[in-house]
This record gives sequence, C-alpha cells and structure tokens, in this order.
Amino acid sequence: MLFLTFFFFTGALQKTSVSYFFWALWLLHYVNRTFIFPFRIKTEGKKIPIFIVVSAILFNFMNGFLNGYWLGNFGGNYDPATYFSSLNFIIGIVIFGAGFFINNYSDTILINLRKPGESGYKIPTGGLFKYVSCPNHFGEIVEWTGYAIMVMGLPAWSFALWTFCNLVPRTLDHHKWYREKFSEYPKERKAVIPFIL
Repeated sequence: MLFLTFFFFTGALQKTSVSYFFWALWLLHYVNRTFIFPFRIKTEGKKIPIFIVVSAILFNFMNGFLNGYWLGNFGGNYDPATYFSSLNFIIGIVIFGAGFFINNYSDTILINLRKPGESGYKIPTGGLFKYVSCPNHFGEIVEWTGYAIMVMGLPAWSFALWTFCNLVPRTLDHHKWYREKFSEYPKERKAVIPFIL
C-alpha cells in the first residue's frame, strides 16, 4: 500500500482521475487487508514465523514498486472522457467488485465459524463454500484479475498471475487437509475454482 502510493505519486506522468481510481482500488484492498481484517479475526496466542513476515514485506515492496512505478511513469495517462465507459474498465470493475465481495464474504463466514468460547475446526458452509474449499482465495484471484483487465499493464497482469501461483498451492493444501480431517467432507467440493480445480 505504502510502496505503491510512494512510487505512484513520485512518478513523472500527469495523473488522471482514472489513475487515481486505480490507486484508490489498491488502497481499498490493502486498507481492508492491513487494518480492518486483522481486527476481525480471532488470533489470540497465535504467532507468525518471521520468515513469512519478511517475505510479505519484500513481496509487497516489489509488487508496490512495479505497479506504482508503472502507473506513475508509463501507464497512468488514461483519458477519463473515454476510459470509464470502455469495455476494459466495465468488465474489469465488475470482476474486481465480484472478487472483492467473494473474498470478504468468505472471510466473514470463516471468522464466524466458531461461536465465542468454542475451539476446534469445523467445515465451513454457505456462499461459495458449497463449491470450493477456499472461496476467499478464489475471490482474491478474481479480484486481481479484474484489476489487471482494467489497468491493462504488465505489472498488474504479473500480480494477478502471482496471486494465482501463490494461492492455488496453498488452497490445494487446505483442501487436502479438510479431506483428511473430516470423513464427511463434501466429495463434490473442489479446492479453489468451482467445478474445475
């Protein structure tokens, strides 16, 4: 969030309302992920390995640099008179919005899985959990694919691809764990992409 903002605003390209909109969408996701989501989850007593923290910082620096530098210097000169009504923008914003909703709705189901005082694991149900084990991951993949369609820049597409390559293996592990942990786990439920994977 900070890295993209820095490189976006220090870029030499004149900003338009479209490039500001793309910056705001990025902030929407990361303000939610950085400041809102952590207060919604119940993580008392849980620790995160330092390697994961350092990896996340390095990845976000690289990703923020590439996307912020590109928007600020090369690809941020969208014409507001035409771009907000372009097919790229309309398709991209619909897909981004759907992914953002799926991601957050699925997170809410997971957060509310246990009632206060309960421990242990449960099989999540509701929403896209009917079809996949990790709809929150599916939603994030959809979200950043929509962003890439809107922005139509190589850094945005590389981030969408990285999101897919990062989340799919994690989701396959989650899916395998659910199947091993729960004998009654729904056999028809896929891992991440409904009806496919």
